[in-house]
Amino acid sequence: MSGPGKRNVAVLGATGSIGTSALDVIARHPDRFAASVLSANGNVEALVGLCAKYKPAVAVIADESRYADLRDGLRAAGLATRAEAGPQALADIAASDACDTVVAAIVGAAGLPSTLAAAGAGKRILLANKESIVVAGELLMRAVAQCGAELLPIDSEHNAIFQCLPAPGIGAANRQSVRRIVLTASGGPFRGWSRERLAGVTPEQACAHPKWRMGRKISVDSATLMNKGLEVIEARWLFDAAPENIGVVVHPQSLVHSLVEYVDGSTLAQLGNPDMRTALAYGLAFPERIDAGVAPLDLFAAAKLEFEQPDEASFPCLPLARAAMRAGPAATTALNAANEVAVSAFLQRRLAFLGIPATIEAVLEKLSGTTAVDLDALLDVDRQARRLAEAAIAA
Repeated sequence: MSGPGKRNVAVLGATGSIGTSALDVIARHPDRFAASVLSANGNVEALVGLCAKYKPAVAVIADESRYADLRDGLRAAGLATRAEAGPQALADIAASDACDTVVAAIVGAAGLPSTLAAAGAGKRILLANKESIVVAGELLMRAVAQCGAELLPIDSEHNAIFQCLPAPGIGAANRQSVRRIVLTASGGPFRGWSRERLAGVTPEQACAHPKWRMGRKISVDSATLMNKGLEVIEARWLFDAAPENIGVVVHPQSLVHSLVEYVDGSTLAQLGNPDMRTALAYGLAFPERIDAGVAPLDLFAAAKLEFEQPDEASFPCLPLARAAMRAGPAATTALNAANEVAVSAFLQRRLAFLGIPATIEAVLEKLSGTTAVDLDALLDVDRQARRLAEAAIAA
Protein backbone atom coordinates (compact mmCIF):
# COMPACT_ATOMS: atom_id res chain seq x y z
CA MET A 1 0.00 0.00 0.00
CA SER A 2 1.05 3.60 -0.28
CA GLY A 3 3.18 5.65 2.03
CA PRO A 4 4.19 9.31 2.37
CA GLY A 5 5.28 10.81 -0.92
CA LYS A 6 4.24 7.84 -3.02
CA ARG A 7 2.13 8.11 -6.12
CA ASN A 8 -0.95 5.90 -6.02
CA VAL A 9 -1.26 4.51 -9.54
CA ALA A 10 -4.37 3.03 -11.13
CA VAL A 11 -3.34 0.66 -13.91
CA LEU A 12 -6.44 0.33 -16.09
CA GLY A 13 -5.87 -2.58 -18.43
CA ALA A 14 -3.39 -4.20 -16.05
CA THR A 15 -3.32 -7.62 -17.75
CA GLY A 16 -2.38 -6.24 -21.19
CA SER A 17 1.10 -5.52 -22.51
CA ILE A 18 1.10 -1.85 -21.48
CA GLY A 19 -0.28 -2.69 -18.04
CA THR A 20 2.33 -5.39 -17.52
CA SER A 21 5.11 -2.98 -18.48
CA ALA A 22 3.72 -0.29 -16.15
CA LEU A 23 3.64 -2.72 -13.25
CA ASP A 24 7.22 -3.73 -13.96
CA VAL A 25 8.34 -0.10 -13.66
CA ILE A 26 6.25 0.42 -10.53
CA ALA A 27 7.79 -2.67 -8.92
CA ARG A 28 11.28 -1.30 -9.55
CA HIS A 29 10.50 1.79 -7.45
CA PRO A 30 8.44 0.68 -4.43
CA ASP A 31 9.51 3.80 -2.54
CA ARG A 32 7.94 6.04 -5.20
CA PHE A 33 4.90 4.21 -6.57
CA ALA A 34 2.12 1.92 -5.38
CA ALA A 35 -0.27 0.08 -7.69
CA SER A 36 -3.40 1.11 -5.79
CA VAL A 37 -5.98 0.12 -8.44
CA LEU A 38 -5.82 -2.67 -11.02
CA SER A 39 -8.40 -3.43 -13.70
CA ALA A 40 -8.98 -6.02 -16.40
CA ASN A 41 -11.67 -6.60 -18.98
CA GLY A 42 -12.71 -10.16 -18.21
CA ASN A 43 -9.66 -12.18 -17.17
CA VAL A 44 -10.42 -12.67 -13.48
CA GLU A 45 -7.69 -15.25 -12.91
CA ALA A 46 -4.94 -13.00 -14.23
CA LEU A 47 -6.30 -10.01 -12.30
CA VAL A 48 -6.39 -11.95 -9.01
CA GLY A 49 -2.83 -13.08 -9.67
CA LEU A 50 -1.70 -9.48 -10.10
CA CYS A 51 -3.57 -8.47 -6.95
CA ALA A 52 -1.74 -11.17 -5.00
CA LYS A 53 1.55 -9.68 -6.17
CA TYR A 54 0.83 -5.93 -5.93
CA LYS A 55 -1.82 -5.77 -3.15
CA PRO A 56 -3.95 -2.94 -4.59
CA ALA A 57 -6.75 -1.36 -2.60
CA VAL A 58 -9.25 -1.94 -5.41
CA ALA A 59 -9.59 -4.36 -8.32
CA VAL A 60 -12.12 -3.71 -11.10
CA ILE A 61 -13.36 -6.18 -13.70
CA ALA A 62 -15.06 -4.46 -16.61
CA ASP A 63 -17.30 -7.46 -17.33
CA GLU A 64 -20.00 -7.07 -14.69
CA SER A 65 -21.03 -10.73 -15.03
CA ARG A 66 -17.69 -11.71 -13.49
CA TYR A 67 -18.01 -9.64 -10.31
CA ALA A 68 -18.73 -12.63 -8.08
CA ASP A 69 -15.78 -14.52 -9.54
CA LEU A 70 -13.47 -11.60 -8.77
CA ARG A 71 -14.84 -11.10 -5.27
CA ASP A 72 -14.57 -14.79 -4.43
CA GLY A 73 -11.15 -15.11 -6.02
CA LEU A 74 -9.78 -12.24 -3.94
CA ARG A 75 -11.24 -13.76 -0.77
CA ALA A 76 -9.85 -17.19 -1.57
CA ALA A 77 -6.41 -15.63 -2.00
CA GLY A 78 -6.73 -13.98 1.42
CA LEU A 79 -6.52 -10.47 -0.04
CA ALA A 80 -8.07 -7.32 1.41
CA THR A 81 -8.47 -5.86 -2.09
CA ARG A 82 -12.01 -4.59 -2.73
CA ALA A 83 -13.76 -5.96 -5.82
CA GLU A 84 -15.69 -3.68 -8.19
CA ALA A 85 -17.20 -4.34 -11.61
CA GLY A 86 -18.52 -2.54 -14.67
CA PRO A 87 -17.68 0.53 -16.76
CA GLN A 88 -19.23 2.96 -14.27
CA ALA A 89 -17.10 1.52 -11.47
CA LEU A 90 -14.01 2.02 -13.63
CA ALA A 91 -14.89 5.67 -14.20
CA ASP A 92 -15.75 6.25 -10.54
CA ILE A 93 -12.50 4.69 -9.31
CA ALA A 94 -10.43 6.66 -11.86
CA ALA A 95 -11.91 9.87 -10.42
CA SER A 96 -11.67 8.82 -6.76
CA ASP A 97 -9.09 9.29 -4.02
CA ALA A 98 -7.92 5.72 -4.61
CA CYS A 99 -5.39 7.08 -7.11
CA ASP A 100 -3.63 10.26 -8.16
CA THR A 101 -2.15 8.78 -11.34
CA VAL A 102 -4.03 6.76 -13.98
CA VAL A 103 -2.37 4.55 -16.59
CA ALA A 104 -5.10 4.55 -19.26
CA ALA A 105 -4.31 1.32 -21.10
CA ILE A 106 -7.76 -0.12 -21.78
CA VAL A 107 -8.00 -1.15 -25.43
CA GLY A 108 -10.52 0.56 -27.70
CA ALA A 109 -13.32 3.06 -27.14
CA ALA A 110 -14.14 1.26 -23.87
CA GLY A 111 -11.31 3.27 -22.29
CA LEU A 112 -12.95 6.63 -22.99
CA PRO A 113 -15.25 7.05 -19.91
CA SER A 114 -12.53 6.31 -17.35
CA THR A 115 -10.03 8.55 -19.12
CA LEU A 116 -12.51 11.46 -19.19
CA ALA A 117 -13.36 10.83 -15.53
CA ALA A 118 -9.69 10.96 -14.57
CA ALA A 119 -9.24 14.20 -16.51
CA GLY A 120 -12.28 15.72 -14.85
CA ALA A 121 -10.83 14.86 -11.44
CA GLY A 122 -7.50 16.53 -12.20
CA LYS A 123 -5.40 13.37 -12.23
CA ARG A 124 -2.07 12.70 -13.90
CA ILE A 125 -3.02 10.54 -16.89
CA LEU A 126 -0.52 8.33 -18.69
CA LEU A 127 -2.43 7.97 -21.93
CA ALA A 128 -1.91 4.68 -23.75
CA ASN A 129 -5.53 4.47 -24.93
CA LYS A 130 -5.38 6.36 -28.21
CA GLU A 131 -9.07 5.80 -28.93
CA SER A 132 -10.01 8.19 -26.09
CA ILE A 133 -8.43 11.10 -27.89
CA VAL A 134 -9.35 9.92 -31.40
CA VAL A 135 -13.03 9.87 -30.41
CA ALA A 136 -13.13 12.78 -27.98
CA GLY A 137 -9.89 14.72 -28.37
CA GLU A 138 -11.43 18.15 -28.09
CA LEU A 139 -13.50 17.18 -25.03
CA LEU A 140 -10.56 15.46 -23.35
CA MET A 141 -8.09 18.30 -23.90
CA ARG A 142 -10.68 20.80 -22.66
CA ALA A 143 -11.22 18.76 -19.48
CA VAL A 144 -7.46 18.51 -18.94
CA ALA A 145 -7.09 22.29 -19.22
CA GLN A 146 -10.14 23.19 -17.13
CA CYS A 147 -9.56 20.67 -14.32
CA GLY A 148 -5.80 20.95 -13.92
CA ALA A 149 -5.07 17.41 -15.05
CA GLU A 150 -1.72 16.32 -16.50
CA LEU A 151 -1.83 14.35 -19.74
CA LEU A 152 1.38 12.50 -20.60
CA PRO A 153 1.36 10.43 -23.79
CA ILE A 154 2.69 6.89 -23.48
CA ASP A 155 2.58 5.73 -27.09
CA SER A 156 6.28 5.56 -27.91
CA GLU A 157 5.87 8.03 -30.79
CA HIS A 158 3.94 10.67 -28.87
CA ASN A 159 6.12 10.26 -25.82
CA ALA A 160 9.14 10.87 -28.07
CA ILE A 161 7.55 14.05 -29.46
CA PHE A 162 6.71 15.18 -25.93
CA GLN A 163 10.36 14.74 -24.96
CA CYS A 164 11.58 16.68 -28.02
CA LEU A 165 9.22 19.64 -27.65
CA PRO A 166 10.05 22.68 -25.54
CA ALA A 167 8.60 22.63 -22.02
CA PRO A 168 5.85 22.10 -21.05
CA GLY A 169 5.67 19.82 -24.08
CA ILE A 170 2.00 20.17 -24.94
CA GLY A 171 0.21 23.34 -25.91
CA ALA A 172 -0.16 26.27 -28.26
CA ALA A 173 3.07 27.88 -27.01
CA ASN A 174 4.99 25.44 -29.21
CA ARG A 175 3.41 26.59 -32.47
CA GLN A 176 5.83 29.39 -33.30
CA SER A 177 9.09 27.45 -33.00
CA VAL A 178 7.92 24.06 -34.34
CA ARG A 179 7.63 23.58 -38.08
CA ARG A 180 6.49 19.96 -38.13
CA ILE A 181 6.22 16.82 -36.02
CA VAL A 182 7.09 13.51 -37.64
CA LEU A 183 5.79 10.18 -36.40
CA THR A 184 7.86 7.11 -37.18
CA ALA A 185 6.25 3.81 -38.20
CA SER A 186 7.93 0.41 -38.23
CA GLY A 187 5.97 -0.54 -41.35
CA GLY A 188 4.63 -3.60 -39.55
CA PRO A 189 5.08 -7.19 -40.74
CA PHE A 190 4.06 -6.41 -44.34
CA ARG A 191 6.37 -3.52 -45.22
CA GLY A 192 7.06 -3.66 -48.95
CA TRP A 193 4.14 -5.97 -49.74
CA SER A 194 1.86 -5.26 -52.72
CA ARG A 195 -1.93 -5.10 -52.44
CA GLU A 196 -2.13 -8.39 -54.34
CA ARG A 197 0.09 -10.12 -51.81
CA LEU A 198 -1.82 -8.57 -48.89
CA ALA A 199 -5.09 -10.15 -50.09
CA GLY A 200 -4.24 -13.50 -48.50
CA VAL A 201 -2.87 -12.30 -45.16
CA THR A 202 -3.91 -14.37 -42.11
CA PRO A 203 -4.51 -13.17 -38.53
CA GLU A 204 -1.41 -15.07 -37.42
CA GLN A 205 0.74 -13.18 -39.92
CA ALA A 206 -0.79 -9.84 -39.02
CA CYS A 207 -0.16 -10.37 -35.30
CA ALA A 208 3.52 -11.28 -35.79
CA HIS A 209 4.99 -7.78 -35.37
CA PRO A 210 8.72 -7.68 -36.13
CA LYS A 211 9.65 -5.32 -33.28
CA TRP A 212 6.93 -4.90 -30.64
CA ARG A 213 5.09 -7.41 -28.44
CA MET A 214 1.51 -6.16 -28.44
CA GLY A 215 -2.09 -7.33 -28.18
CA ARG A 216 -3.86 -8.73 -31.21
CA LYS A 217 -5.97 -5.67 -32.01
CA ILE A 218 -3.12 -3.17 -31.96
CA SER A 219 -0.91 -5.64 -33.87
CA VAL A 220 -3.46 -5.73 -36.70
CA ASP A 221 -3.68 -1.92 -36.59
CA SER A 222 0.08 -1.78 -36.99
CA ALA A 223 -0.09 -4.19 -39.93
CA THR A 224 -2.72 -2.04 -41.73
CA LEU A 225 -1.00 1.24 -40.73
CA MET A 226 -4.26 2.26 -39.04
CA ASN A 227 -2.29 2.48 -35.82
CA LYS A 228 -0.26 5.27 -37.41
CA GLY A 229 -3.41 6.89 -38.73
CA LEU A 230 -4.89 6.95 -35.25
CA GLU A 231 -1.62 8.36 -33.92
CA VAL A 232 -1.74 11.19 -36.47
CA ILE A 233 -5.21 12.11 -35.17
CA GLU A 234 -3.97 11.79 -31.61
CA ALA A 235 -1.00 14.07 -32.32
CA ARG A 236 -3.31 16.71 -33.74
CA TRP A 237 -4.99 17.09 -30.33
CA LEU A 238 -2.09 16.33 -27.98
CA PHE A 239 0.23 18.88 -29.55
CA ASP A 240 -2.30 21.36 -30.92
CA ALA A 241 -0.83 20.71 -34.36
CA ALA A 242 -2.33 21.59 -37.72
CA PRO A 243 -3.06 18.44 -39.80
CA GLU A 244 -0.69 19.56 -42.54
CA ASN A 245 2.15 19.81 -40.00
CA ILE A 246 2.05 16.14 -38.98
CA GLY A 247 4.23 13.80 -41.03
CA VAL A 248 4.79 10.04 -41.07
CA VAL A 249 7.97 8.22 -42.04
CA VAL A 250 8.56 4.45 -42.10
CA HIS A 251 11.59 3.50 -40.00
CA PRO A 252 11.88 -0.31 -39.82
CA GLN A 253 14.53 -0.41 -37.08
CA SER A 254 12.10 1.24 -34.59
CA LEU A 255 14.96 2.98 -32.79
CA VAL A 256 14.05 6.58 -33.67
CA HIS A 257 10.65 6.89 -32.05
CA SER A 258 9.68 10.26 -33.57
CA LEU A 259 11.10 13.64 -34.53
CA VAL A 260 10.32 17.34 -34.19
CA GLU A 261 11.39 19.81 -36.89
CA TYR A 262 12.02 23.41 -35.80
CA VAL A 263 11.84 26.61 -37.80
CA ASP A 264 15.61 27.18 -37.47
CA GLY A 265 16.37 23.99 -39.42
CA SER A 266 17.00 21.80 -36.38
CA THR A 267 15.43 18.36 -36.08
CA LEU A 268 15.33 16.71 -32.66
CA ALA A 269 14.76 12.96 -32.39
CA GLN A 270 14.29 10.62 -29.44
CA LEU A 271 16.04 7.25 -29.77
CA GLY A 272 15.94 4.12 -27.65
CA ASN A 273 15.42 0.39 -27.69
CA PRO A 274 11.82 -0.58 -28.53
CA ASP A 275 10.50 -1.06 -24.97
CA MET A 276 7.38 0.64 -23.60
CA ARG A 277 8.88 0.81 -20.13
CA THR A 278 10.94 3.84 -21.19
CA ALA A 279 7.84 5.91 -21.96
CA LEU A 280 6.01 4.63 -18.88
CA ALA A 281 8.90 5.47 -16.56
CA TYR A 282 9.09 8.95 -18.09
CA GLY A 283 5.37 9.46 -17.52
CA LEU A 284 5.32 8.07 -13.99
CA ALA A 285 8.26 10.15 -12.73
CA PHE A 286 7.94 13.25 -14.96
CA PRO A 287 9.80 15.61 -14.97
CA GLU A 288 12.45 13.31 -13.48
CA ARG A 289 13.98 10.30 -15.19
CA ILE A 290 14.23 6.95 -13.42
CA ASP A 291 15.53 3.47 -14.17
CA ALA A 292 13.03 1.68 -16.41
CA GLY A 293 14.89 -1.62 -16.66
CA VAL A 294 15.66 -0.89 -20.32
CA ALA A 295 19.17 -1.36 -21.71
CA PRO A 296 20.79 1.69 -23.30
CA LEU A 297 20.83 1.85 -27.07
CA ASP A 298 23.93 0.34 -28.67
CA LEU A 299 24.49 2.51 -31.74
CA PHE A 300 27.21 0.24 -33.09
CA ALA A 301 24.93 -2.81 -32.92
CA ALA A 302 22.15 -0.80 -34.61
CA ALA A 303 24.46 -0.46 -37.64
CA LYS A 304 22.13 1.63 -39.83
CA LEU A 305 18.93 3.64 -39.67
CA GLU A 306 16.56 3.55 -42.66
CA PHE A 307 13.69 5.88 -43.51
CA GLU A 308 11.05 5.42 -46.22
CA GLN A 309 7.84 7.02 -47.42
CA PRO A 310 4.74 5.05 -46.33
CA ASP A 311 3.01 3.14 -49.15
CA GLU A 312 -0.47 4.65 -48.87
CA ALA A 313 -1.74 2.83 -51.97
CA SER A 314 -1.13 -0.61 -50.43
CA PHE A 315 -2.08 0.58 -46.94
CA PRO A 316 -5.06 2.93 -47.39
CA CYS A 317 -5.93 3.10 -43.69
CA LEU A 318 -3.39 5.90 -43.23
CA PRO A 319 -4.94 8.26 -45.83
CA LEU A 320 -8.42 7.29 -44.58
CA ALA A 321 -7.40 8.45 -41.10
CA ARG A 322 -6.00 11.71 -42.45
CA ALA A 323 -9.22 12.38 -44.36
CA ALA A 324 -11.29 11.69 -41.24
CA MET A 325 -9.09 14.04 -39.20
CA ARG A 326 -9.74 16.84 -41.69
CA ALA A 327 -13.50 16.10 -41.65
CA GLY A 328 -13.81 16.45 -37.88
CA PRO A 329 -14.65 14.55 -34.67
CA ALA A 330 -17.69 12.69 -36.02
CA ALA A 331 -15.58 11.25 -38.85
CA THR A 332 -12.71 10.21 -36.57
CA THR A 333 -15.22 8.58 -34.22
CA ALA A 334 -16.76 6.67 -37.12
CA LEU A 335 -13.31 5.69 -38.39
CA ASN A 336 -12.32 4.28 -35.01
CA ALA A 337 -15.58 2.38 -34.49
CA ALA A 338 -15.58 0.88 -37.98
CA ASN A 339 -11.96 -0.14 -37.56
CA GLU A 340 -12.64 -1.90 -34.25
CA VAL A 341 -15.49 -3.90 -35.81
CA ALA A 342 -13.50 -4.71 -38.94
CA VAL A 343 -10.39 -5.81 -37.05
CA SER A 344 -12.50 -8.05 -34.81
CA ALA A 345 -14.10 -9.62 -37.87
CA PHE A 346 -10.67 -10.17 -39.45
CA LEU A 347 -9.37 -11.85 -36.30
CA GLN A 348 -12.46 -14.08 -36.35
CA ARG A 349 -11.74 -14.89 -40.02
CA ARG A 350 -15.03 -13.29 -41.13
CA LEU A 351 -13.27 -10.60 -43.15
CA ALA A 352 -10.22 -10.50 -45.39
CA PHE A 353 -7.28 -8.28 -44.49
CA LEU A 354 -8.03 -5.83 -47.31
CA GLY A 355 -11.65 -5.84 -46.18
CA ILE A 356 -10.60 -3.77 -43.16
CA PRO A 357 -9.96 -0.50 -45.06
CA ALA A 358 -12.83 -1.28 -47.46
CA THR A 359 -15.26 -1.55 -44.52
CA ILE A 360 -13.98 1.66 -42.96
CA GLU A 361 -14.28 3.55 -46.25
CA ALA A 362 -17.86 2.31 -46.74
CA VAL A 363 -18.85 3.49 -43.26
CA LEU A 364 -17.23 6.90 -43.70
CA GLU A 365 -19.07 7.38 -46.98
CA LYS A 366 -22.44 6.57 -45.39
CA LEU A 367 -21.80 8.94 -42.47
CA SER A 368 -20.32 11.72 -44.59
CA GLY A 369 -21.53 15.11 -43.42
CA THR A 370 -22.46 13.89 -39.94
CA THR A 371 -21.58 16.28 -37.11
CA ALA A 372 -21.30 15.83 -33.35
CA VAL A 373 -20.79 18.56 -30.78
CA ASP A 374 -20.83 16.67 -27.46
CA LEU A 375 -20.02 13.28 -26.00
CA ASP A 376 -23.55 11.89 -26.34
CA ALA A 377 -23.58 12.79 -30.03
CA LEU A 378 -20.14 11.24 -30.54
CA LEU A 379 -21.24 8.03 -28.83
CA ASP A 380 -24.30 7.95 -31.09
CA VAL A 381 -22.00 8.22 -34.12
CA ASP A 382 -19.94 5.40 -32.64
CA ARG A 383 -23.02 3.18 -32.40
CA GLN A 384 -24.15 4.03 -35.94
CA ALA A 385 -20.70 3.30 -37.34
CA ARG A 386 -20.56 -0.09 -35.62
CA ARG A 387 -23.95 -1.08 -37.03
CA LEU A 388 -22.96 0.03 -40.51
CA ALA A 389 -19.66 -1.81 -40.30
CA GLU A 390 -21.35 -5.06 -39.23
CA ALA A 391 -23.83 -4.68 -42.09
CA ALA A 392 -21.03 -4.09 -44.59
CA ILE A 393 -19.17 -7.18 -43.37
CA ALA A 394 -22.31 -9.32 -43.52
CA ALA A 395 -23.21 -8.15 -47.04
